[in-house]
Amino acid sequence: MQYNLRRRRLIPKHIEAQPSQQVWLEGFLKYIAGEALLAENTIAAYRRDMEHFFLWLGNRSIERLNIRLLSDYVGWLHRQHLAPATLGRHIASLRVFFRYMQIEGVLHENVAELLGSQKLWERMPQVLSPGQVENLLIAPQPDEDKLWLRDRAILEFFYATGCRVSELTHLRLQDVHTAEGYCLCTGKGNKQRLVPLGVRAIKAFQLWMEEERPKLQQRSQNSNSENDRASRFTDEENTDREKSSERGLDSISHWAFLSYKGRRIRREAMWELIKKYAIRVGTPSTISPHTMRHSFATHMLAGGADLRQVQEMLGHASIATTQIYTHVDMTRLKAVHKKFHPRG
Repeated sequence: MQYNLRRRRLIPKHIEAQPSQQVWLEGFLKYIAGEALLAENTIAAYRRDMEHFFLWLGNRSIERLNIRLLSDYVGWLHRQHLAPATLGRHIASLRVFFRYMQIEGVLHENVAELLGSQKLWERMPQVLSPGQVENLLIAPQPDEDKLWLRDRAILEFFYATGCRVSELTHLRLQDVHTAEGYCLCTGKGNKQRLVPLGVRAIKAFQLWMEEERPKLQQRSQNSNSENDRASRFTDEENTDREKSSERGLDSISHWAFLSYKGRRIRREAMWELIKKYAIRVGTPSTISPHTMRHSFATHMLAGGADLRQVQEMLGHASIATTQIYTHVDMTRLKAVHKKFHPRG
């Protein structure tokens, strides 16, 4: 079932990059991966951004670009009706690319630094009420959903940990410690953090492990020969297998959450899963895995958690990113005002 996510995407045409441009791009990607230590998703986003830049650049000489021409590039992006945050990322990636070109001696100065940052509207994150979350968590039903135990475990983990969708899709069995009540999440920049697990999340995960997961793993093992299976894997899955092999792990059996075919569940499948159950229980169809993360943070603060503790559990590098949730929880602020203010 397809869902309209209402997100504008800039889809590039086929880019006939000049040989020098291709060399620059590959060198830039190695730079941000090896020296800047950016996360894989960020690297992929920067790659797309630079492909759009080269599409606009055409036959222009990058050494002769000035602030006026770069402003024309920003105008070109603006005409694609991109979100302010996406425009801001395009400018940020361009600055980093020009910095790399300086290091390589191709450019003498970084004229991209003169580009003004896109003024972003501070958008309040979408948050579900505790009642809406409860309805969503029990939405998977045995008589309607083939993998209802897995889906319940995934939903419980989203709400219990506040993890990003990429963090859950790459969660390994060895990262989940149900006896001790925590899991090890690997976030942006491969930074790891410990996040507590509640009783319900632990119970849901144990049921999934005992009753459904062994069947999916057996289904994967009973499929065709290893060569046939490898030929059907996507590039992302083959990358998973190579990385897991380097760590001495089996790329199929060591993922915490599996797909119906017994492989690592994709992030797109996580999105579809959230949308499916949101529509079923009548919560806003615009919610996403990140809505569960927002709800986790807001409800933690509403329950009296310290802002620094929430920052640590979310894996935010700066507490300024976490502070937005203090604006979301107006109910708690009103209660505090009423309790302590003389005229409350």
